[in-house]
Amino acid sequence: MPYQYPLLTPEQKELSDITHRIIALGKGIPAADESTGSTAKWLKSIGTENTEENRCFYCQLWLTADNRVNPCIKGVILFHETLYQKADDGRPFPQVIKSKGNVVSIKVDKGVVPLERANGETTTQGLDGLSERCAPYKKDGAHFAKWHHVLKIGKHTPSALAIIENCVNVLAHYASICQQNGIVLIYCQYVTEKVWLLYKALSDHGIYLEGTLLKSNMVTPGHACIQKFSHEEIAMATVTMLHCTVPPTVPGITFLSGGQSKEVSINLNAINKCPLLKPWGLTFSYTLANSHACQGKYTPSGQAGAAASESLFIFNHA
Repeated sequence: MPYQYPLLTPEQKELSDITHRIIALGKGIPAADESTGSTAKWLKSIGTENTEENRCFYCQLWLTADNRVNPCIKGVILFHETLYQKADDGRPFPQVIKSKGNVVSIKVDKGVVPLERANGETTTQGLDGLSERCAPYKKDGAHFAKWHHVLKIGKHTPSALAIIENCVNVLAHYASICQQNGIVLIYCQYVTEKVWLLYKALSDHGIYLEGTLLKSNMVTPGHACIQKFSHEEIAMATVTMLHCTVPPTVPGITFLSGGQSKEVSINLNAINKCPLLKPWGLTFSYTLANSHACQGKYTPSGQAGAAASESLFIFNHA
């Protein structure tokens, strides 16, 4: 593909190419990066034992789905275990994903832990040994990496300590390590405008923003909020927040579900129909039907299944 800036290094061109493949119109990146513990909840709900064999079969079911899903996705986020598992025909899962023309991602953080001297706030672990893990991940087929952190929203949170720890100390180092190993970074932001420090920190670390993606929450009322807001109000608030925080050089935002059920598709659709200028690609990174929603062409059928109607909210998510 042609590049607007011919002076980019080959490494920067590769990163830019990957990000633009991921945010192609009508496509998204479903997450298959549930940890062993998270997958156990799904298996338990259908009365299935949590073994590596069953986890592998569960992942294979949809990685080998028929070609009708191909127009809707451009990448898949894997977990360490699934990156090295194989389908029944002997192909490693990354090969299965690439055979459909999609890119492979790997979740590289190791979960959240309590942040010292903070009131119930957390930080994300996994920087130790990250460079040593990224090199083989790249060699074994991963094109981009995901890092997840959670900021607690309350009357006195997120605190300055939590913002600096998560956005400056941790995320900027994660970004630097990933790009040094030729891996596009995608970071998961679970709060809104207070984290503007993040992009200042990335700039200070010399991060190539055109080779990054942001996985952000939408601006929705909190789970305990009783006041209702329209999809258009949520869309306007979300796009306004992005204008205040995300530079236009960032190619795209891939929204997380944030605990929403089928409402997330309607909100994504409203975001893409919002009349405000949107210099980024705005797509999805969760496993619901959203190809039309990220083009502003989604029409709810009113016949969503039980899985789509069930809330995905997890209290004190860790």
